[in-house]
This record gives sequence, C-alpha cells and structure tokens, in this order.
Amino acid sequence: MLLRPHLLACTLAALCVGTSATAADTYPSKPVKVMVALPAGGSADMLARVISQELGTKLGQSFVVENKAGGSGQIGMPQVARATPDGYTLTVSPASFLTTNKSIFKQLAYDPQADFQPIARLVNQPMVLVVKDKARFPSVAAVVTQARAAPGLLTYASSGDGSPQHLGALIFSTRTQSEMLHVPYKGGANAINDTLAGNVDMLFAVLPEALPHIQSGKLQALGVMSPQRSPLLPQVATMAESGFADLQLSAWVGLLAPAKTPPAVVAQLNQAVRSVLQGPARDKLLASGMEPAPSSPEELQATIASDLKLHAELVKAAGLQPQ
Repeated sequence: MLLRPHLLACTLAALCVGTSATAADTYPSKPVKVMVALPAGGSADMLARVISQELGTKLGQSFVVENKAGGSGQIGMPQVARATPDGYTLTVSPASFLTTNKSIFKQLAYDPQADFQPIARLVNQPMVLVVKDKARFPSVAAVVTQARAAPGLLTYASSGDGSPQHLGALIFSTRTQSEMLHVPYKGGANAINDTLAGNVDMLFAVLPEALPHIQSGKLQALGVMSPQRSPLLPQVATMAESGFADLQLSAWVGLLAPAKTPPAVVAQLNQAVRSVLQGPARDKLLASGMEPAPSSPEELQATIASDLKLHAELVKAAGLQPQ
C-alpha cells in the first residue's frame, strides 16, 4: 500500500527523531578524543586530563587526551573544527584560542564562533605576575618604573602569541604606559622553565602553572590580576592594592565540540561536566589554582563573543600588528 505524501513525510520525520534519540541514548559508544592544542604539562593539559578521567568514569567510556601543540592553537584547533560533529572529538581550549587569536593573526585557520559548538566553561584561572629576581623587581611599581625608563629592555615570557600570558602583559603595558619585549614559547611549561632559568625577566602566569614554583620559593609573586587575593596566595597583594586598579584578568578554559554537534550530545556533556565540577575534582582543581566555573553552552557562546570584542580593543590599544 502506498503512503500518501504527508503520511510519508511524517513517517520519515518520526524515523529521524527515533534515530537521533537512539544516538543520544547510546552516546558515548566508543572512546572520545579530547584535543589540547598545547604541549603536555601546562594548566590546560592538566585540566583536560582531570576532566577526561572524570567524564570517562561518569559516562562509561574512555576520554583520551591528545596534544597537538604549535602555532598558538593553529595546528590543533583546525583539526577539531574539521572533525565529524558527532561528539567523539572535543577540545579543552584556553580563552585566547577563541578570542585573542582573531585579532593577532591576519589569517586564522578556523573561525572561533562558526566552527565550534560550546559545551561549557570549565574553570577560571587567576593571573599572577612572577619574577625570579625579587631583589631587582621588589614590587609591581618597580617593574613599571623600569619598563618606562628603558622601553623594550625588560622581557616577559608567554606560552605563545595571543596566549593568556601575552594578553596579561598587553593589558599591563597598555594601562601602565610601559613597554616590554615579548618572548613567546610553545606552551606554558616552557615559558615557566625559562623564567625559572632567568632567561627572561618575568611572566604573567596562569596561577596553576606558577603556584608550585611560588610555594617552593623559586619564583616570586608580585601581584595577582584578580579583584581579591587568592586564598592560595593570601600574602600576595592584588594589582589594585599595588596601585593599579585596572589591571584585572582571569583566563578561562572551555570545553567545545565541532559546530553542528547534535544538541542532545551537547546537553549530555554539559550535564556531565557540571556534575564532575561539583564532585571530588572540584577540590583537586581548587588546590591547583583553578576556580571551577561551569556554564551553559549559551553562556560560553556569549562570553566568547564579548571577549572577542574586548581583546580586539586591547590588541589595538597596544599597537600590536596582526601577523
């Protein structure tokens, strides 16, 4: 018996809905790849491994971290953007790859908004200015004075162009009317190591990467770029307390998938992330200097849009020319 056209359409629609529901119900049915476009050892990589382990336990499948470092995200991020949007390729990304990169590169191998489906913000990371030689740099004010006196002489490390460390220094230089020389590295661990070795003068570090070295006394913290002091560094003044009230920055990290990933999969992952960040992982992340800050997909999308505009203004104010 032939079905009438409207009945056939309804039947096909029902089949599609049923197929989608089945796919969502069985997700994940195989290992999930979690791309980190940075080297192993940095804070984003550490976060990805904590979250992946917890998601794997909660969802009953392996979440496997894969590092694809280089090009300030331009090697790993395009691979995620081009992956099949089925929930089996995700990325744990620092804000800079989705915001600052748009302003500092003439050509970007991915579109931060069109190519990705936000799942959730994971954490905020306070920024802290650290130096090896506190005798030479006893305070934030001393850094400003020396940077103004000899423009371009002082050096600062970062984990790459457009990274949180780079952005922190841009904010610092722009708002204190000083000038320093940027020395980019491939990843936060490398930037920390050369700061420890004294090969660069300072680093505007994400707290999780610098915290062990501050606690051991190998690096000296001059100020945190947060509204309040960090409970992990109660002895370190904020930039506002040091006389620089407009020097604030928090480096968030998010979980994203390729654009057009099924909404049911996005919702399932978002719910799982929220549960993970309220469990034992929360205390582990807090102890490392990360502040769990889960969001909805829509909230993360709005944050990306807002930060794209803000970071473009900062890059322009700093006089940084796109590469």
